[in-house]
Amino acid sequence: MIKNALFAVSAILILLTSCDNRKKENDLTLREQQLLEKEKSFAQKESEYQSLLKMRDSIFAKKDSVKIVVWPAEIAGSWTGKVICTESNCSDYVVGDQRTDTWEFDSDSIQLVTKIINNNNLVRLYSGKFQNNEAKLTFKTDSTSKKQVEMNVLLNDFSANKIRGTRTIAVDNNCMAKFSVELIRSTK
Repeated sequence: MIKNALFAVSAILILLTSCDNRKKENDLTLREQQLLEKEKSFAQKESEYQSLLKMRDSIFAKKDSVKIVVWPAEIAGSWTGKVICTESNCSDYVVGDQRTDTWEFDSDSIQLVTKIINNNNLVRLYSGKFQNNEAKLTFKTDSTSKKQVEMNVLLNDFSANKIRGTRTIAVDNNCMAKFSVELIRSTK
């Protein structure tokens, strides 16, 4: 009987010990799964980080290859512009009409622009090019405008404080007006 009792107690201890081992084994398996998930998450973040580094490096490489355009120093800046109509077959423009505005030669780092300002309001924004000692400015209304207007300015007579040229305006491919342009360097 004592032997049977000892055997029963031993069997119970072995069962309890094996249950405890099974619980520890389940805990260990769960920890391993959690660790694998964390490793996967870390590997994904590492991959994203490497992609971001490559993208940053390519942006810096492209930035170095982009040529920043600016107006020559003798043109850049603010000018007082006087425009006089010299020829017209348009009802909107009469020969002899004059207009005085501020012309600002600037760039937005990828293209040359010229802003026409009157009474502190932006009137027009020309796209510009400077080649062969000539400044060419263009403006065109978008296709949704009621009037299709195309303006071209050619500035080709440069001196220390004065620029001269011409402006041509075409309206609806129906009429044309020509203007003389004289710009004087602003003193402000």
